[in-house]
Amino acid sequence: MRGLRTSLIGGTAVLLAGCNAHQSTLAPFGADAADIRHLFLIMLAGALVIATAVALLMRHAVRAPEGDLTHRGGMRLVLWLGGIVPTIVLLGLLVYSLPYMKPRPVGPADLTIAVEGEQFWWRVTYRPTDGATVESANEVRIPVGRTVAVRLTATDVVHSFWIPGLGGKMDMIPGRTNTLVVRADKAGRYRGQCAEFCGLSHALMALDVVAMPPAAFDAWLAAQRGAALRNGARATGDGASLFASNGCNACHAIRGTVAAGRIGPDLTHFGARATLAAGILPMTTTNVARFVRHPQAIKPGVRMPAFPHLTEAEATAIARYLQGLT
Repeated sequence: MRGLRTSLIGGTAVLLAGCNAHQSTLAPFGADAADIRHLFLIMLAGALVIATAVALLMRHAVRAPEGDLTHRGGMRLVLWLGGIVPTIVLLGLLVYSLPYMKPRPVGPADLTIAVEGEQFWWRVTYRPTDGATVESANEVRIPVGRTVAVRLTATDVVHSFWIPGLGGKMDMIPGRTNTLVVRADKAGRYRGQCAEFCGLSHALMALDVVAMPPAAFDAWLAAQRGAALRNGARATGDGASLFASNGCNACHAIRGTVAAGRIGPDLTHFGARATLAAGILPMTTTNVARFVRHPQAIKPGVRMPAFPHLTEAEATAIARYLQGLT
């Protein structure tokens, strides 16, 4: 009994440790995630009822006097409780859940966001109907109360796009585009995750999700179309020179500068993001400098080359330059 009690306490502690408000289907901020939670609770209640009924039947079978149940009565019991009742219950649950499986409608005026899975980061492109496209990385911002069509694909291997509090997960397959239609109902900062093993740093491929009031989102998207600015001026300085002289602009783009690479993430407004390396590190100068010099030590298998020849002062200068891009 002591071992059973310890196991129950430990299991409960593990389950409670997994509960949070920023990455959980049980704490939805989107309409589809709310539907998923509702169905989960309904199915859980049904499972508990069935489990209770089975436990009572087992108790009756063990404690009933010998000969209390005839062969005819036993066959009738099996027919009803083993066939007819489960069929009715399962059919009822199926009919109840079918309306929730209907895809959310999307219109031509709705916002489209293209998300492309890479090893091990996310390329994000906003495609509004009333303006130019805007490219970002490792962060998705959506307007509250508006339908958003997320076009999902992958460059290298299969990934899976999953924001538990917003909606269901969907695979990202090279050469194919899948569409996930979502709608956020509550503003806030949340978290997503790659849910398909995609290589060494699969567990380090996270995603920041920011649900914003519509007016704030529109203003943010309009600002994102502009060139990178540093303290209100053009992005220049020692860090910018080091960034260019070490070939970083061959892989990364920074609008308003000569950097126009397409291999790595767009860094135009890098400093406005809350995290780096696809959501796994806080945005600090030390972390950025570490990732510039030794990215493989932080994210094994990442395709970004290391720059160990840079001194700490040079890496810090690049980090401060990048952090200033807002």
